[in-house]
Amino acid sequence: MRLLLSLFTCVLLTACSSPDWRTASREPANIAPNPLTNKQAVIEVYAADAFSWRGWFAVHSWIAIKEEAAEEYTVYEVVGWRVNRGLPALKSYKTKTPDRYWYGAKPEKVLSIQGEQASILIPKVTDAVNRYPWADTYSVFPGPNSNTFPAWIGKQVPELELDLPFSAIGSGYAN
Repeated sequence: MRLLLSLFTCVLLTACSSPDWRTASREPANIAPNPLTNKQAVIEVYAADAFSWRGWFAVHSWIAIKEEAAEEYTVYEVVGWRVNRGLPALKSYKTKTPDRYWYGAKPEKVLSIQGEQASILIPKVTDAVNRYPWADTYSVFPGPNSNTFPAWIGKQVPELELDLPFSAIGSGYAN
């Protein structure tokens, strides 16, 4: 039993490509439309395995929007460690690379809407972001967490037809 427990612990500790979040990859995955060449409005939702062994069970998800002709995306995501530092869990930032690896994990595109439909939906998404009821709260389980946020946005803007992966633990908290 002791050997099995030691083996399990070793597997968990080596489950991530980088044992330290500070050195884990944050490079772009190059799956987002380039904002310098794609002038259309864009809404995208990404999900990547959570850091370390948690990635075996759960993903972290986030939303990126780009208005027509904008040269950067605005990324919206919920991050738990921010609450521990007295900051809101919900953060936004501007970037040309909204599809960065999530601390070593390559993101997958969950949703992509471009063009006129994205232009119509961006104000609705932005309004929903501003009304997110748990912007200052984070709980790994059952939520609210990083997956509760896009799930809640999807409920507020049903035209997105957002369907998060099964491993988006906490997405059901928005029900």
